[in-house]
Amino acid sequence: MKDMKIARIETFLLDPGSGKNLLFCRVETDDGLYGWGEAYVTRGKERMIESCIKSMAEYVVGRSAFSIRHTGQVLFDEFGIRRVSMELLAAWSAIEIALWDILGKRTGQPVYNLLGGRSRERVRVYANGWSLGKTVDDNIARALKVKEMGFTAAKFDPFPGPWRSFVDPKDEDFAIDFVRRLRQAVGPEFELLIEAHRRFAPSHAIRIGQRLTEFNITWYEEPCLADNIELLAEVRRAVPIPIVSGETLYSKEQFFHCLERRAADILNPDICACGGITALMDIAAMAQPQAVVIAPHNYNSLLMGLAATVHVCAVIPNFRIAECFINFEEACADIAAARIKIEDGWAELPTGPGLGIDIDVERLRRRPYREFAHRPLTEAAEEYPRKGYAPALSGG
Repeated sequence: MKDMKIARIETFLLDPGSGKNLLFCRVETDDGLYGWGEAYVTRGKERMIESCIKSMAEYVVGRSAFSIRHTGQVLFDEFGIRRVSMELLAAWSAIEIALWDILGKRTGQPVYNLLGGRSRERVRVYANGWSLGKTVDDNIARALKVKEMGFTAAKFDPFPGPWRSFVDPKDEDFAIDFVRRLRQAVGPEFELLIEAHRRFAPSHAIRIGQRLTEFNITWYEEPCLADNIELLAEVRRAVPIPIVSGETLYSKEQFFHCLERRAADILNPDICACGGITALMDIAAMAQPQAVVIAPHNYNSLLMGLAATVHVCAVIPNFRIAECFINFEEACADIAAARIKIEDGWAELPTGPGLGIDIDVERLRRRPYREFAHRPLTEAAEEYPRKGYAPALSGG
């Protein structure tokens, strides 16, 4: 098969209307074939990671589009100087995913066939991005709509108050009551996935986890900072709910240490932040002999981010469920030329070559970058207990 050289890399920022801008990457080869990728971004860092992708182009353009793993190693050695960060890995993820899309198109195969073939006919997904209401009642109504859409699992952050390592008793009671009311509303079969965004010290995390046990919670995600993995391991030993970590772990070395310390029952790496398709496959392979399952984080679009996630999840044997941010649905539908179909909480596997997605570039350009107003989380969060608000926090 004739070699293909990477000829150009183009970036696009999209305003989806809520949360943050989305960052897409289009890689084109010297014979005109192109692939789409996506980088994980947080609000305020979109342009910084876009700049990182553009800076990487000097190290990537001219290289073989087939040499995905080796190009990643070159970037680690020469661009990162053998150091990693979320920004570097997110930028590389976008390019790496696009290269797999190109490889699938060149060979005429869906990416999952190139990764070893599918282990399942479809991929189960859960809803996030739905709990944006101003009150608990608003969010319960939104959760019921999610259930009506066919989803059988949803993730949310019920905790008010600033992101700190202690918790006000009023905030704790507020969160527990929120979970109680939501469980009553959606019924016993619907899976509730609790996100804590790394707020708590282990003593508080353990107490809250024990209080949540009665509500049949599917998981308790990152109650403590993942930087100090021993904190999370302490919580896991004391709380009967499965513990999740991975949103704020990026390198394979970080995931290795999490597995080594047996700090999590479930890992949720983000394919657009951990190094792309190859890295997520490697992380899943490390986790499997440790009896740890993979439930990918995916605070990304319903296009490249979701598609790349679905292809890997179709292959790995230790898959549990994947994330889907439904608040990006309208914007993604507007620019999509081809996309992953989601029905009743399941993502269908594409049958066409590559990732099975495509974008109308002209419609994409009509939704340019928007500067989101910044409001300190501590300022906004302190209103919740007084006014009865539920949190509307960014992030997955």
